[in-house]
Amino acid sequence: MQSGITASEELQQAFSDLVSNPSQRGLLAGIKNEKLVPVQPIPSSSPDFESDLSILAGLIKDNEAAYVILRRYEDDLSPFVAITYVPDSAHVRQKTLFSSTHMTLSRELGSEKFRETFFATTKQELTAEGFRKHDKHAETKAPLTEEEEVLQSIKQAEAGASVGTSSRSSHVSSGISFPLTNEALQALKGVEGGGDNLVQLKLDIQRETVDLAAVTTTDVGGLATTISDQDPRYSFFRYSHEFEGQSESPIIFIYTCPTDSKVKERMLYASCRGSVVVAANDAGLVIAKKV
Repeated sequence: MQSGITASEELQQAFSDLVSNPSQRGLLAGIKNEKLVPVQPIPSSSPDFESDLSILAGLIKDNEAAYVILRRYEDDLSPFVAITYVPDSAHVRQKTLFSSTHMTLSRELGSEKFRETFFATTKQELTAEGFRKHDKHAETKAPLTEEEEVLQSIKQAEAGASVGTSSRSSHVSSGISFPLTNEALQALKGVEGGGDNLVQLKLDIQRETVDLAAVTTTDVGGLATTISDQDPRYSFFRYSHEFEGQSESPIIFIYTCPTDSKVKERMLYASCRGSVVVAANDAGLVIAKKV
């Protein structure tokens, strides 16, 4: 199902102004009324890219998703980078909308103008040090398949936590792995093949298992009201839509944990999420994005 989100005329004009004004460092954008809209320009105080990142830190928020367009390269054809910034504490609907439309931004504004696009979940990733780490990783990594890139990004997001490749192990290194019940595994195997497109999993802390919480069908707009906002969840959403005339149905993994959850719950869900994703891969799911 298509999200229907497109770039507004205001964003098109704001980006055109950015392209023609080399003294402007970038542009923040957001989503409003199913449109990509400009939020505010990012000024430049120095010709040096890293120096201007200190300005960006004061513009993005810890709990609010945003698109960040930055002029980084001395290249007349593709000088920009497009970053989808989705912090863990952002609202579930924001996480889903921004993640599922991250390619829409560059496509609508002209993909050829962007040398690279990537995700960020913390402000630290958008500092000078964060960009240096990003560049170092990009330079040293070997060519990977799409699935390998997804698994690698999961490991990085887990801050170096090491999890096993088997969903049946109990405690592995600094991560925790609870086994999935047969019901949960069968639901995961079904989400990619058709039928219901949203599977929600939960932890049974007493039995130390990952259980099925719900299997439903919804569209992108209904995720915020369908995924539980009372309890933590691991959700797998099959996002069916059209992209450049082609039908696509990527699987998006969505991790949610309400701020008023118990401390033990927050710790266990955070520690187990990496192994749950690995278990989903073992069950045959190819996860396109992790939110």
